[in-house]
Amino acid sequence: MVEGFIETKNGKIWYSCYGENAKGVPLLVLHGGPGFLSLPEVVKELSDQRPVYFYDQLGCGRSARAKDKSYYSAANYVEELTEVRERLGLREVYIMGFSWGTMLACLFMLEKRPVGIKGLILCGPYLSSSRWHADQRENLAHMPSEIKNTIEESERSGDYGEKYQAAIMRYYKKHVCRLDPWPAFLEDAFLKFNTDVYLTMWGPSEVTITGTLKDYDLLPRLKEIKEPVLLICGEHDEAVVKTVEAYRAAFSNADMIVLPGASHMHHLEEPELFLQAVRKFLASVGAGK
Repeated sequence: MVEGFIETKNGKIWYSCYGENAKGVPLLVLHGGPGFLSLPEVVKELSDQRPVYFYDQLGCGRSARAKDKSYYSAANYVEELTEVRERLGLREVYIMGFSWGTMLACLFMLEKRPVGIKGLILCGPYLSSSRWHADQRENLAHMPSEIKNTIEESERSGDYGEKYQAAIMRYYKKHVCRLDPWPAFLEDAFLKFNTDVYLTMWGPSEVTITGTLKDYDLLPRLKEIKEPVLLICGEHDEAVVKTVEAYRAAFSNADMIVLPGASHMHHLEEPELFLQAVRKFLASVGAGK
């Protein structure tokens, strides 16, 4: 693995690359959140055939913090992705996004109309805030009543303290990552989560949207993206299967796979199935099929 920093107009952006000298078309990975950081685990295994690049978005992980919270916006992150791709010299590239990273990838495709993007791999896709909200409400309806009631009461009162956080963690153990216990690197990543970014753009938790992304909905425009797309979700994902199927139908050229028994962190829960699906997609697109 090699790593370094890219000087951008808003600050230093950390990146890393696995398989720098591999011959295949590179893969650029966009992490979720907003406010999370790169998790190379599992995905880096794809570097046996191609360079795999990760970077931490502004305010995240090892990258610089913004001078002002207003810098944390979808528009700025699209510009940042454009600059990172250019500075890394990724003229031809596949883009893989996780959760919020899938919204970022599709905004980039729709707003920048980039040339040289060979395909998109969208994992646990979030492409519509209204759909996401409805899906989390449906998931909550199947949680124990004390969990559901605590979350709803906190939303009414605006008190997102310890009781709310404890209830949300119960939700996350079912729909974000079902591994028990969570891997140490995942626990560490959550400790490093930048809540300034998350609260500005999203809200207090996955199920409560109050930030600047609240009204984003790309579903009506997905047909404009002509590049091949692979959608991946878990059976118990926050990105609910029926919604991911609606995304698949909306794209011009998309396939979809559901990983059984898995949730939002499906690549960690079912790594072999995840890698198999991604490799099959990359080989198919590479062969022009």
